[in-house]
Amino acid sequence: MKNLKFDGRYKDALLNGGKRATIRLKPVSLKPGDDILIHSGGYVLGKAKVKRVVVKKVAELTDEDAQLDGFKNREELIRALKSHYKNLRSEDEITLIEFELTEKLDKPILSADFPYEGNNPIEIAEKALKHLNLDSEEVALLKLFLKEGSLRKAAYKLGGLNKRYKIREVLRKAYEELKWKGVMGPKL
Repeated sequence: MKNLKFDGRYKDALLNGGKRATIRLKPVSLKPGDDILIHSGGYVLGKAKVKRVVVKKVAELTDEDAQLDGFKNREELIRALKSHYKNLRSEDEITLIEFELTEKLDKPILSADFPYEGNNPIEIAEKALKHLNLDSEEVALLKLFLKEGSLRKAAYKLGGLNKRYKIREVLRKAYEELKWKGVMGPKL
């Protein structure tokens, strides 16, 4: 599933339906009918379906485009776009992506936790230790992660932030095995 990420300031507008579109300066690989995850402020808020994808020039933006994007009018939209894209010019091509939020999560999930399909990494580690036949290094990494309570803290105990990959690898492998055994499954 593809992802559409937004600044945290748009969270409420996304959830209440005030923001039903976004404008991106770069080309996108989305098309109408695609299911996407909506992220804002580092959290997955829910699922959406792409309704329309239109490429046009900044000069061609309308008040209707602005209102879909949660702004009062075209001028307000252009000001907001210039705050995101400093060198924006009227002749630049943009991509307008209109979407419909189809499912809101009761409790937003950290975007960083999404590789586990919405499951909490701590819960994965606990269940892996209980239900899986792990080697001694995997057990040690998961126990360290649980003791420290975060990937960051556990990585520092292993020698630095660049060691997070070791724990992530074990968590991913454990999650896949837990899914295969029917112990856990996607929450999204």
